[in-house]
Amino acid sequence: MLSEFELIARYFQRPPAPDSRTALGVGDDCALMTPAPGMQLAISSDMLVSGRHFFADADPQALGHKCLAVNLSDLAAMGAQPIAFTLALALPEADPAWLAPFSAGMLALADRHGCELIGGDTTRGPLTISITIFGEVPPQQSLRRDAARAGDDIWVSGSLGDARLALAAYRNELTLSDTELLRAAPRMHEPTPRVELGVALRGIAHAAIDISDGLAGDLGHILSRSGVGATLQVDALPPGNVLQQRELDLRRRFTLTGGDDYELCFTAPVRQRDAIQKAAHAAGVEVARVGSIEAAAGLRIVDANGQAMPLAQDSFDHFRS
Repeated sequence: MLSEFELIARYFQRPPAPDSRTALGVGDDCALMTPAPGMQLAISSDMLVSGRHFFADADPQALGHKCLAVNLSDLAAMGAQPIAFTLALALPEADPAWLAPFSAGMLALADRHGCELIGGDTTRGPLTISITIFGEVPPQQSLRRDAARAGDDIWVSGSLGDARLALAAYRNELTLSDTELLRAAPRMHEPTPRVELGVALRGIAHAAIDISDGLAGDLGHILSRSGVGATLQVDALPPGNVLQQRELDLRRRFTLTGGDDYELCFTAPVRQRDAIQKAAHAAGVEVARVGSIEAAAGLRIVDANGQAMPLAQDSFDHFRS
């Protein structure tokens, strides 16, 4: 059986990159970081609990990817460039057959974004993964939830709903063919954090949030913090490739309130439409204009004909869902 320190040394301790901002990394009481001159630190934490945020038998490599991806997505929503993260890991046992693919999935994504693991903690307990991530962003250029303005367009990146569709199949809420599930499941297990897009939107977009608990609920956070309202065109929401083939009611419901997409929802002035398309092209992701910010409070949902629609269900809530 591996000891705590053998576990860390074997699976999580690596030499610093040549351009590392870390003066001292894994192995001491604290890590020491040196932020770039003139930059603000963006810091976020997420906890993933077995049986709550992922299935107990989840593939460890995909889980390693996802636990870091959801944190990278938070940085993307602020327009921040990732630089480092810490990992706190509770494990039922120190099993090399689980730890090797888990660390491989996590560190492969970290390397793609130049994000260094600089410390953390391990202990025995129910499988729980907690990451704190650090990024940097120039002052006055962060994409904050409280910055939406009346007249802004509302945009979303990528596509929505395939992660929720896969979850529904796993829960036996509906039936997917093996091929359909194979195509939809990666959106749930290995989401793509839109880091490049978030950075490209600096100075173009006003407000942003990543879509983790469902678009309607997450957009609601922007509206509340900004003191504005919105009209959202439900039929303009881009469904995932598998969800696109399903009935209209399901497409509307899962694009509007499904979670685990980790796409970006952002607002920007009308005059920035061309700049947004260029930024999205440079980041390698499609974007769709799906509504508008308005002065009157509240979220109004309309169909393709402009007819008002009720919001039938709320987005995910950790203490109610």
